[in-house]
Amino acid sequence: MTGSQGTARTVTRRTVVAAVGGAGLTVALAACGTDDPAQSAEVPPAGGGAGAGGGEPGAGGGTVLAKTADIPEGGGMVVGDVVVTQPEPGTFKAFSSKCTHQGCAVKGVSEGVITCPCHNSLFDANDGSVKGGPATAPLPPASITVEGDTIRLA
Repeated sequence: MTGSQGTARTVTRRTVVAAVGGAGLTVALAACGTDDPAQSAEVPPAGGGAGAGGGEPGAGGGTVLAKTADIPEGGGMVVGDVVVTQPEPGTFKAFSSKCTHQGCAVKGVSEGVITCPCHNSLFDANDGSVKGGPATAPLPPASITVEGDTIRLA
């Protein structure tokens, strides 16, 4: 080699395999969930508009989640990152739809219970508290308003 050719660098197969393995491990660890509610995705806290027929006149502007008629009594509906429930006639609540166990989206709401299909965690549709594990933390509340027959994010 002459001085103008530069220095040759050799990358061994061991170096390439180690780099690819390290990148794969990083991706796998990042995909793992957490049981720590402080590290879970947060939804805005519940406000005064989550009660029966709540909401202030003209306080709209949030994203429309559903019509009150869409939410069955004792049941609910998942809308994006939020699950809206009607635990009692005319009372509407909302929570994050991400299970606090490993972040799966909850699916079903019936007979006052929100169910996560991944590991069968159960949450109370009235307050988001855990009714059955493996989840140990409640679903974080979401702030909604009810104006007439429309349920909106607050």
